[in-house]
Amino acid sequence: MTEYVTVTSDAPEGRTGAIKLHGPAAFAGMHKAGRLAAETLDMLTPHMVPGVSTAELDRLIYDFIRAGGGVPATLGYRGYTHSTCISINHVVCHGIPSEKTLKSGDIVNVDVTPIVDGWHGDSSRMYLIGDVPLKARRLVEVTYECLMLGIEQARPGAHMGDVANAIQRHAEKHRYGVVRDFCGHGLGRLFHDAPEVVHVGKPGTGPELRPGMIFTIEPMINIGRPDVKLLDDGWTAVTRDRSLSAQFEHSIGITEDGCEVFTVSPAGFHQPPYSLSAARRRERGRGPSASSASALSRPQA
Repeated sequence: MTEYVTVTSDAPEGRTGAIKLHGPAAFAGMHKAGRLAAETLDMLTPHMVPGVSTAELDRLIYDFIRAGGGVPATLGYRGYTHSTCISINHVVCHGIPSEKTLKSGDIVNVDVTPIVDGWHGDSSRMYLIGDVPLKARRLVEVTYECLMLGIEQARPGAHMGDVANAIQRHAEKHRYGVVRDFCGHGLGRLFHDAPEVVHVGKPGTGPELRPGMIFTIEPMINIGRPDVKLLDDGWTAVTRDRSLSAQFEHSIGITEDGCEVFTVSPAGFHQPPYSLSAARRRERGRGPSASSASALSRPQA
């Protein structure tokens, strides 16, 4: 049976397996941390070009987060020594920055989690490097749609299975594989907490969504099979069949009548291609899902 606990200002922030229900102060903290996460990903946009090394991107991220009053949550986490994870092509998640340079045709996920005043703002976004083949671009587009369809299900009275099923159905409609080995998670003053947010499931199953819950939704979608393997470095996860993989991630909070997205791009860079002209077109309603993201980011009554 799922256990829920209301978080008070003097409550210890340990992991107990119970799902935490937060109040307005927590939502305000998450908006601040989430905005810095989104601004960090916005900042990267002009730097995501052929020839840049992932180590240089990691340095840019560290400097930007520190200048914004935050600390990268991944730096020192379980021995990890970088400020971000950067996953290229068939890397599913947790790619380690290095002197490896990006090349035209790559698709790249960048995952950042700044801590601001004790709150974690967790988000990841895909980037298209140079001339990307249509097949890869389509994977990225569908993965973003999966995220947004999952978010549309995130409201009081729904279940985690409703979120998962919306993602799974859309991905599998396009004959893509949904990764099972990694999932979203509860968030707040802790980096990873209950509940687990899986991306495959049946409607009406799993924990009920209640106001005050804070968690990430972060589907990882493969062109091929969903199977992954972990490399010897203990971090990098890749597709077993070497097929391309894509991921988008938002941090959200359940409200009385829907949800708030804490990590929406202030620049309107919701999905590639990222440019001011594309962002303006989406805000006028021409983009398929960007207007939904903007609406969800507004505080609910």
